[in-house]
Amino acid sequence: MKKYKIYHILTLLLAAMMAVSCSTTKHLPEGETLYLGLKKVTINNEDKSKAGQKALAEAEGAISIAPNNAIVVKPNIRFPIPFGLWIYNRFERYEKGFGKWIFKKLAAKPVYVSTVNPETRIKVASNLLHDYGYFDGKVTYRVDSTRNPRAVKLSYDIDMGNPYYIDTVTYEGFRPQTDSLIHAHFDEGLIHSGDNFDVTVLNQERQRLIDLFRDNGYYYARNEFITFLADTIMRKGYVKLKIVPRQSIPEEALRTYHIGHTSVYLTGYNGEQPDDSLKLRNFTIYYSGKKPGIRYGVLRKRFLYRKGEVYSQTRQNYTQEALARLGVFKFSEFQYTPRTGAEKDTLDVRVNAMFDLPYNSELELNVTTKSTKQTGPGAIFNLSRKNFRRMGASLNLELKGSYEWQTSSTVDGDKSVMNSYELGAALSLEFPRLVLPWVRDRIDPFRFPSQTNFKIYAEQVNRARYFKMLSFGGTVSYSFRPSRSMKHTVTPLHLAFNHLQHRTATFDSIAQANPMLFHSLDDQFIPSVTYTFTYDDSWRHRRMRIWWENSFSSAGNVTSLIYAAFGKSLKEREKKFLGTPFAQFLKFSSEIRPLYYINDKQQIAGRLMAGVIWAYGNKTIAPYNEQFYVGGANSIRAFTVRSIGPGRFHPAENAAYSYVDETGDIKLEANLEYRFRIFSNLFGGNLNGALFLDAGNVWLMRKDEARPDAQFTFNKFFDNIALGTGLGIRYDLSFLVLRLDWGVALHVPYETGISKYYNIPNFKDGMGIHFAIGYPF
Repeated sequence: MKKYKIYHILTLLLAAMMAVSCSTTKHLPEGETLYLGLKKVTINNEDKSKAGQKALAEAEGAISIAPNNAIVVKPNIRFPIPFGLWIYNRFERYEKGFGKWIFKKLAAKPVYVSTVNPETRIKVASNLLHDYGYFDGKVTYRVDSTRNPRAVKLSYDIDMGNPYYIDTVTYEGFRPQTDSLIHAHFDEGLIHSGDNFDVTVLNQERQRLIDLFRDNGYYYARNEFITFLADTIMRKGYVKLKIVPRQSIPEEALRTYHIGHTSVYLTGYNGEQPDDSLKLRNFTIYYSGKKPGIRYGVLRKRFLYRKGEVYSQTRQNYTQEALARLGVFKFSEFQYTPRTGAEKDTLDVRVNAMFDLPYNSELELNVTTKSTKQTGPGAIFNLSRKNFRRMGASLNLELKGSYEWQTSSTVDGDKSVMNSYELGAALSLEFPRLVLPWVRDRIDPFRFPSQTNFKIYAEQVNRARYFKMLSFGGTVSYSFRPSRSMKHTVTPLHLAFNHLQHRTATFDSIAQANPMLFHSLDDQFIPSVTYTFTYDDSWRHRRMRIWWENSFSSAGNVTSLIYAAFGKSLKEREKKFLGTPFAQFLKFSSEIRPLYYINDKQQIAGRLMAGVIWAYGNKTIAPYNEQFYVGGANSIRAFTVRSIGPGRFHPAENAAYSYVDETGDIKLEANLEYRFRIFSNLFGGNLNGALFLDAGNVWLMRKDEARPDAQFTFNKFFDNIALGTGLGIRYDLSFLVLRLDWGVALHVPYETGISKYYNIPNFKDGMGIHFAIGYPF
């Protein structure tokens, strides 16, 4: 009987699959065949070298076309339910209304064999092999039938043949001045004897030469003015290469040019045309209104050249980048006009620029739900005034606030309402350059972006039934980039004051039971110096990209030395500044974020972060706002913010201080996330999905009797790590990303009464839902 039922179930499933298969092809146009992907790709004479694998990848890319509902192209793995094709077949006939909307948003047009066009693709793949020096390479294909007579797969055979190598490279036929330039920069050449022949490298070498010429006055130099002569007969398997100028190059392309007069035409953000001008020496600003919309000196210093200098493409690019970094203009367009007659080697420069809107604002809303049953909204509002006082600086105002309420029968033994809130304001002035008294040159000493930021802020935290704390301070920071990938940020001055405005009797009783935790909230002055190094190679657009940041802070040491300079002992406890004890600590953190692009629709993102803070001297407990924490929308998403740790410690829900945030002196955190496209162009944006795995915890540096098992130890280290997984959806509008993540706890480091690794008592209690803006990392 059971075998009979199973037989019928299998028969029904097979019939359903055949019905589905037919339903995807019954509406195909006459003469068309549905493409189901690659069946097999055979490689003959495969070259395992790096150059060979690069050539093979290019050839395979030319033939690896995704069929409908593809998950992976090679090997050919498709989602079993062709949802997009069903929608296409069912709703194609609708010309308006809801059916048309469904078709437009969800349908997937069938991929035909005629669209794939394998005849053309094997020619492209073969030519790619030739371009990479595999002149004997050849690609062929065959059609493989399937159960459906109107659907097929394709198989390809790639024969790489033998690679060719560079024999000799010579530069011939150039005029004496350009020939001297070539030989002066000969070591920078990209083609060398013994290298694999590679057309892409040849093109890069040609571009290098043109860039070299244009950086040395040859304004009209173009790529098409250089060509290559290759001889493969003299030595079998090798190419004798000559790089030569083309015949009949225009005379102006053979002449070097110098910079003449510069004119900048400023158009208002409402389209106001210039009606007045300001000229100093060889630089003229044309503007509308009573005075230029930007100060003359600010604008002039963005131009990295002077009259009489040889034209340079690099200086032009840096000048355009410098104008863009001002954040003042929508665009800036450069035009060069050669003079006539005796000054025909001089270029006059005209720049057309249009002002951008002066104000920019952002509003971010969120809703927080904590394990303490506290819930409430939060908001952050940013308002920026660009080109403040015509200085090219940005004046930024940030206002933030959150409110939480909680109803619980565990407080004071009866039902009560606890209200908490956080308020904050910050005002900053940011200059797109270094503002230093000794930097008086016409430009900053760095060609890449540099910034100066002056900031003041104030924040107030109210924890109902416990305390109210006010924090305020200011910073001065400098950022500069010695290269496109590296950034240095120095904060030589960061002054912060923490003042406990109000404390309740409940707070005082808890402080006696747990002095280490609550001393971090004491009144204190925090003078610190910070250095941060950031490496970011995302601009390279490689498959694997790395972002890595290291930060080091030192607090109270300079103040302590000043204290000693006035005859006070360094060993004296409770050293004060303006009547307030100041903190002393060293803090280091490192965070690395690798991002691997499988393709444009799939990525694997990771993050590994570690941090440590050591308080000593005047204060042996680190300030509350300098301590580390985990949990929340951008951390371990199965848990709410500051709800894990330190170590294996976790306050019971009915404990006196269960509502106090959980922080520590040491932090370890790791995240892994698979991101994938669900729908493209959905209401103007892309709907993406994510699967993630998060892990981490915080610990104390010193033992705390009131918080047992909170100190860092290698004993049962992995049991000390909180672990969570989950999935999320993201709506990406390119300028804005809306994110919803659902986290599920797998393991908590504290005791729950369950001895297994999965020690979550109730599944619903191990869930975290987060709505946020932007990616978590």
